Amino acid sequence: MNNSLSRIPLPMRRLFLLTCLAASASMPAHAATVAEKPAQAKLIVVLVVDGLPQEQVVRYRDQFGQGGFRRLLDQGAWFSDAHQAHGITVTAVGHSAVLTGAYPYQHGIIGNNWIDPVTLESVYCTEDKQYTYIGEETKASDGTSPANLRVSTLGDELRYSNGEHSKVITVSGKDRGAILLAGKTGTAYMYMSKTGNFASSTYYMKSHPQWVQQFQAAKPQDKFYGKEWRPLLPDAAYANDADDELVINQKEKDKRFPFKYVSKSGKPDAEYYKDLYTGPYVDEMTLDFARAAIEGEKLGQNPTGVPDVLGVSLSSHDYVNHSFGPESRMSHDHLQRLDRMLAAFFTYLDKRIGLENTMVVLTADHGFPNVPEFAQSIKRDAQRLDSKKITADLNLYLAEKFGQKDLVRKWSNPNFLLDYKLMEQKNLKREEVELAAARFLQGVPGIADSFTRTQFENGNLPRTRIGTLVQRAWNKQRSGDVMVVTKPYWYFASEAHGTSHGSPYIYDTNVPLILMGKPFKAGSYGQYAEVMDIAPTLAHLLRVRPPSGSEGRVLTEILR
Repeated sequence: MNNSLSRIPLPMRRLFLLTCLAASASMPAHAATVAEKPAQAKLIVVLVVDGLPQEQVVRYRDQFGQGGFRRLLDQGAWFSDAHQAHGITVTAVGHSAVLTGAYPYQHGIIGNNWIDPVTLESVYCTEDKQYTYIGEETKASDGTSPANLRVSTLGDELRYSNGEHSKVITVSGKDRGAILLAGKTGTAYMYMSKTGNFASSTYYMKSHPQWVQQFQAAKPQDKFYGKEWRPLLPDAAYANDADDELVINQKEKDKRFPFKYVSKSGKPDAEYYKDLYTGPYVDEMTLDFARAAIEGEKLGQNPTGVPDVLGVSLSSHDYVNHSFGPESRMSHDHLQRLDRMLAAFFTYLDKRIGLENTMVVLTADHGFPNVPEFAQSIKRDAQRLDSKKITADLNLYLAEKFGQKDLVRKWSNPNFLLDYKLMEQKNLKREEVELAAARFLQGVPGIADSFTRTQFENGNLPRTRIGTLVQRAWNKQRSGDVMVVTKPYWYFASEAHGTSHGSPYIYDTNVPLILMGKPFKAGSYGQYAEVMDIAPTLAHLLRVRPPSGSEGRVLTEILR
């Protein structure tokens, strides 16, 4: 008790406390609620850089210009220990996390593709045969709707809260990048690699609005034909990057600076439009389309006074890192170019809407490991794994042990699907076959651990960081029967060059998480955070219901 109060006789202390309570009860209502006013942002801009590990932002920070990444780092709240906190770090899963605040076991997007356990057919994360691209060729497995996403997004909840007056528009170089940010009620636009157009699907509308038609008619995708991508900075700036000989595919020695964007036909065509992915130009077009969306949809100028949401997924860094690795000159230079693009975009936002009226979030869907050849050069144990060979070896082992061939039905990275009907016919116990498969896989070079369906269903995984992340990544209806985790720096690959991602290790999970705007206290934050925290934090500021599967926390430490 306060020493000065302890000296006052008890009856007088009681009277003093009652007086204080009465005084607080009589205070004007607004005095207690001033700090609880909803955020007055007119536009929420969510930027997702596909395949950007946190370490690249830190490593190249001193070379950034003033207006892009450095502006975010200086004027925003930046979390250095932020993660995509689930065990299968790929594009679809990471994008699903951003505005749902949910893990795969809830939102249902367990990979870019998976095998349906009932039909054994491959399922693409955003495929929906009921819908087609507008004015574009559509294959059965193309991404056209969010049907496979099982939970709501921040945009869905914002629109629900205000009678669907808020507009939610998303754009990406990849269909899954746009669709999984848009949620159920937003509108997604994606780059078409055959024509170079940005298009939506009939899930969202019957035909494109006039502003999209005007954007397409201008054919901005053709202006890069014959252009070269050369290093932006002086040679000395790339001195610490990996030698090209370590990261470039030995069969494609011509894949190095300068990159020229042409095609065999001598004019813009599908070959050229697809090649644009690996370089700076698809991202440039994506941001141009985002500007056109702001103008065409009058985002940030909603006549009802409610905020709008713009989601922008920048896809090309993923393609560059897959081809050359995050240690390469190509990746280094691409990030510098993206930095300048973001600076120009922020300048545009400031003039058009005012950054004081905008909340900006930047994150990534996953990180990246090094190319194995480079990793080996710095004394890392790194290799690529052949899933076909491992599946065949596993089937041979199980056949010898149980007297039955082909007990493994399918492989869907990082899951093996077992044939339960066959086990039942042969009176084999599911748990025994699962356990035998898991133990065999633990002895395969490059495999660190394996977990069975029985373990997942019973919540009986190790109480470790890896155990937690893979449990979150496993969905009862869609995942396989035995999940494997590779050793650090090892990964499954169908080709003997480049690199890939998907593990629960830091290089794949640790991504940028930066929030910039009036509600946020600028600074560098060392607290642990997750990409899943974005949705509940924004929901708190906007005073809307958190998305239905949200398990993230409100990042209260950065709020003013």
